[in-house]
Amino acid sequence: QVQLVESGGGLVQPGGSLKLSCTVSGIIFDYYNMGWYRQAPGKQRELVARIGSSGSTNYPDSVKGRFAISRDNAKKTIYLQMSDLKPEDTAVYYCNTISITPFTWGQGTQVTVSS
Repeated sequence: QVQLVESGGGLVQPGGSLKLSCTVSGIIFDYYNMGWYRQAPGKQRELVARIGSSGSTNYPDSVKGRFAISRDNAKKTIYLQMSDLKPEDTAVYYCNTISITPFTWGQGTQVTVSS
């Protein structure tokens, strides 16, 4: 059974930084392309960072230059380093595979950017 456990969220002021973690169990982690997603109230879930099994990364323009995704295959963990946070980054952040059939979603971790 696949489990995704996100952590590291919190309340941060605009311009601040946070680092999120997602630990995965139940899969051969090294093989999977993984991503960080977010869902703000009243909005659809969106992909904000992806990392391939080879370590290649990709970001939408909305977070490019501010977010950085990384992975530690030995720990079966992906990370999202977020900097220069803006109020519009406020959302619940989730990790999952990059697939049309993602795994069951975890609880996510709340990120709130507010002064």
